[in-house]
Amino acid sequence: MSDVKIATRVSYGNALKEIAAEYDNLVVLDADLAAATQTGIFKKEYPERHIDCGIAECNMMGIAAGLSTCGFVPFASSFAMFAAGRAFEQVRNSIGYPHLNVKIGATHAGISVGEDGASHQCNEDIALMRTIPGMVIINPSDDVEAKAAVRAAYLHEGPVYLRFGRLAAPVINDNADYKFELGKGVTLRDGKDLTIVATGLMVGESLAAAEKLAADGINARVINIHTIKPLDEELIIKAAEETGRIVTVEEHSIIGGLGSAVCETLAGVSPVKVDRIGIRDTFGESGPAVQLLEKYGLNADGIYNYIKGL
Repeated sequence: MSDVKIATRVSYGNALKEIAAEYDNLVVLDADLAAATQTGIFKKEYPERHIDCGIAECNMMGIAAGLSTCGFVPFASSFAMFAAGRAFEQVRNSIGYPHLNVKIGATHAGISVGEDGASHQCNEDIALMRTIPGMVIINPSDDVEAKAAVRAAYLHEGPVYLRFGRLAAPVINDNADYKFELGKGVTLRDGKDLTIVATGLMVGESLAAAEKLAADGINARVINIHTIKPLDEELIIKAAEETGRIVTVEEHSIIGGLGSAVCETLAGVSPVKVDRIGIRDTFGESGPAVQLLEKYGLNADGIYNYIKGL
């Protein structure tokens, strides 16, 4: 794991700029948040291909839908709470139902939004997007993966929901053999005692927790699930059969997110004990992101202590 830390929302802005140099049909829409979502990086380079829709996320989704029918590949960008929450009906009916080629760049997801508090800490977006037929959901773990995810989203034909964070995350995929493939998880650490299945910001924390567990003689496998839908069911089932126990870790509600997807996969095929680490049916609160992750047990120590408690 590298000492370098980059917020995946910054990776999103950089990736858009890089990919736009190759494809002139890529356009970016924003809801008056270009500085926060980092699409301002793209806007500076390609101002004629950036559309500020104002504080009108629902309308932005409709514009994106329309643009996609004219040969453009629009990336509609806003905070996860607004992209998935406020604009859910438009995402469902205007993008999902006609299965249009729109990409949704949702930044500031999860409790690590920090001081903005519960109103902006979207811990329900994965659950909402999972219910839309045909919607691909990607939650990258670091800068390398986020850039690869944006490219994969552009190349994929159909709606994609991309989830990015505000807090800087350590770079963990900076190795020569890293390969991003939609719908395929990545085994980052082998182990035989249990499997930690993590997504997004929690991947790096889970790797650190696995190191602490190893010092106690607990050999934990760590799997990075960057694509939550479609889920890599084969990899999950294999891990369940080989280690006999699964612990999911997500910066999201334990209801409807990664943990639910894993449980749904294993229930009818290879039922094993599954424990879910995440936000436990509660709203967040205002505070520094690092302190919130600690309080809600979503840092390396919290994950380590939870698993030790099992």
